[in-house]
Amino acid sequence: MSYVDEVLERVIAKNPAEPEFHQAVKEVLESLRPAIEANEETYRREALLERLTEPDRQFKFRVPWVDDKGQVQVNTGYRVQFNNSIGPYKGGLRLHPSVNLGIIKFLGFEQIFKNSLTGLPIGGGKGGSDFDPKGKSDREVMAFCQSFMTELCKYIGADTDVPAGDIGTGAREIGYMFGQFKKIRGTYEGVLTGKGLSYGGSLARTEATGYGLLYLTEEMLKCNGHDIKGKTVCISGSGNVAIYAAQKAHQLGAKVVTVSDSTGWVYDPEGIDVALLKEVKEVKRARLTEYAAARQSAEYHEGRGVWSVKCDIALPCATQNELFLEDAKALVANGCIAVAEGANMPTTLDATEYLQQNKVLFAPGKAANAGGVATSALEMSQNSERLSWTFEEVDSKLQGIMVNIFHNLDDAAKRYGKEGDYVTGANIAGFEKVAEAMIAQGVC
Repeated sequence: MSYVDEVLERVIAKNPAEPEFHQAVKEVLESLRPAIEANEETYRREALLERLTEPDRQFKFRVPWVDDKGQVQVNTGYRVQFNNSIGPYKGGLRLHPSVNLGIIKFLGFEQIFKNSLTGLPIGGGKGGSDFDPKGKSDREVMAFCQSFMTELCKYIGADTDVPAGDIGTGAREIGYMFGQFKKIRGTYEGVLTGKGLSYGGSLARTEATGYGLLYLTEEMLKCNGHDIKGKTVCISGSGNVAIYAAQKAHQLGAKVVTVSDSTGWVYDPEGIDVALLKEVKEVKRARLTEYAAARQSAEYHEGRGVWSVKCDIALPCATQNELFLEDAKALVANGCIAVAEGANMPTTLDATEYLQQNKVLFAPGKAANAGGVATSALEMSQNSERLSWTFEEVDSKLQGIMVNIFHNLDDAAKRYGKEGDYVTGANIAGFEKVAEAMIAQGVC
């Protein structure tokens, strides 16, 4: 049995009932086969893959808080510190009812390679809770965040582990968590990213993941003989990533015609009105039915269906495993030329394989959505220097990082005879740096 197969078998046996983690490890290790087989003796002796797929540590803790009726509620909090061989642990905090240890581990494992691809000194980690901020008052959200940080603060620090936002964790939640960390620890440090501009946040951080997605997509298209200008784009999701991906796509001359949320989706043939979308989602925190009601050209549909719309470019920006095989077939049949993942692992393995087999350009999330964590690392740099860079400075650095990521994964794919396979290229490019650092630092 090959080294890769041995480790895959061991991971599944040691981590039962964690399908998302199994999927992430399988996707990465399968695509790493060429690089691993070229160095199998060294990697096996060093137990490199066993160390890579086993978190350095993982925390699970109780989060009690009091709701507006005086009732005590109890949620579960998580933080997985996966690998810090190239820098402090770095990864978001997801607040969503679906959160469990397996999902946090999958996200943390992906984060290792995503962070490595940025070229910045940050390791992989992730955290969160099964708390749902939707429908909660500001006071209830504050009560939860303060309780959550009371425990989490024991394990994080500017040079140790720097969490950030993720699904359900926006500027409001980060602010409450930062205030509680400061109160308990008595230090003012860049322990969280995604902070408000008045207390150490970075300009362009809000836009970063969506903008970065489009910068990489534009470069991928350009290097394959296509121009993004004039292309029709389908986007899933309507959160931070989707909103700013749509905004940047419009700026680059493309037309975005769909967005979605947990209950349905909107098709707007005249192009999504980003200002209206922001009003509905960021200000009113309402459903897309309100977008459709305010926009004469928009059609609202219940359930799923974004990928049935004819488009040139598909950008899944909602959540994991949202683009299935039948969706991939619909995209191919409708002439889609490129799919770039704005969310973490939104495309199922069989859908990814089908898209690649049908020559659709495919950029995996660990590369395509790395703009958010890259700008978080730039926020860490500004905090360390006690400086604040202009929007243009940060945006320029972000664009350079995303263009470099594409060329690094493109070069890695070519070196191993996998030209055009950007999944393999991204995983190898991210892995090589981490593997070199792990071996150099000994058994630790």
